[in-house]
Amino acid sequence: MHKLKYHCHLWFPDLFKATGGIQRYSSFCFKAFQNLYPNFNYDIFIKHDTHVPPASPDLHFHVGGRWPLSLRTQVFASQLIGFGVWQHPQLVFSSHLNFTPAAHQLKQLTGTPYWTIAHGIDAWNIQNPALKTALHHADRILAGSHYTRDRLLREQNLDPEKVLVLPNTFDADNFQIAPKPDRLLKRYGLKPEQPIILTVARLSQSEQYKGYDKILTALPQIRQAIPNVHYILVGKGDDKPRIEELIAKYQLQDCVTLTGFVSDEELSSYYHLCDLFAMPSKAEGFGIVYLEALACGKPTLGGNQDGAQDALCHGELGALVDPDDVEAIAQTIIQILQGIYPNPLMYQPQALRDRVINRFGFERFQKTLGGYLEKHFESV
Repeated sequence: MHKLKYHCHLWFPDLFKATGGIQRYSSFCFKAFQNLYPNFNYDIFIKHDTHVPPASPDLHFHVGGRWPLSLRTQVFASQLIGFGVWQHPQLVFSSHLNFTPAAHQLKQLTGTPYWTIAHGIDAWNIQNPALKTALHHADRILAGSHYTRDRLLREQNLDPEKVLVLPNTFDADNFQIAPKPDRLLKRYGLKPEQPIILTVARLSQSEQYKGYDKILTALPQIRQAIPNVHYILVGKGDDKPRIEELIAKYQLQDCVTLTGFVSDEELSSYYHLCDLFAMPSKAEGFGIVYLEALACGKPTLGGNQDGAQDALCHGELGALVDPDDVEAIAQTIIQILQGIYPNPLMYQPQALRDRVINRFGFERFQKTLGGYLEKHFESV
C-alpha cells in the first residue's frame, strides 16, 4: 500500500444515478482506488449525477447533473480543467474516452498525466480529431477487453506499451447458483423441466447487434428438436416493435416472452430461471451479462467476433458462434440444451462459478488495476 498522500482526480459520466455497464465499471474503479489508496486525496467529478454521498476531508464530489443538458458538456469540461489547473493532481483518471480531450488540454497547461478507459464501441472507428490526439497523448489507456485493445492499436496506431487490458468485473455476491424460482415459473406459465433460453439486453434500434433477432430467427429450427423450448428476452427499448414483428412472422407467440424492464434486484432470478444464457452479439465491448450468467452456473453462448471472446475466455467458459450464422446458432443452442455440447465445464455449475470469479471477480480487477497504478505512483 502506498504511504504518500497523493491527490487524484477521478472523472466519471455517472456513478450513483444511472445503471449500465459503464456506470458499473466506473463504480468498481472508484471502489478499487479507495481500497488500494485509502490515504489519498480524491476529487470526484461526475457529469450526469445530481446527488452524491457526503464529502469527507479526503473525498470531494463535483456533479454536473444540475446543469441543463445543452450546457452540461461545456460546463463540465471547464470544471475539469479549472480544478486541474488549481489543484495539480498527480493523476487524472477518466472512465470514458469522451473526457480525454479535456485531459489533454489540462496536460498541455500543467503537465498532469492522465489515464482513460476504452470500453468498446466508444473506442472503435474513432474519427474525432481532438479525441484521436488526446488518445495519442494519454499516459495510459486501459481497454475493457483484448478485442478492444487490438482494435484501438490497429485503428489508431497507438503505442502498444501504453494500452493495457483491465477486463470488466461484476458483483459476484449478487449472482449465485439457485433453483428456478417458482414465482417466475408461475408468472410466465412455465414448467420447471422446460428448457429456457435467456437474453438480457437493451432492446435498442441502435444496438441491434446484440443478436436477439438471430435467436428469434433460429427458434423455429430449435423447436423442431426441442418442441417445448421457451425464449425469455429481458429488456426494454425502441426496437420492441421490430421484435414483435419477428415473433409474429415466425409464429412464436406461444414460446417467447418479452419481460420489459427488470430491476437489478430481480435480475438474478431470471438467470436462475434459464437453462442457457445466449447473446450472439457482434459488437460487444465485453459483456458483463456473460459473467453474471456464468456466476449463476449457467451455460452461456456469445458471438465470436467481439469482446464476448474475452468474457468466455475464447470458448473455455462457454460457446462462441458466428453471430451472423443462424444455422450455427440454432445447432449450438440445440446441442447445449440437449446436454451434448463438447465442453463439460458448461454442465458443472459450481466449477463455472468458481472459474469466472477467479478470472473476473472484483479481487482480480482490483489487483490488476493496483499493479498498473503502483508503477505510475512509483515514477511520480
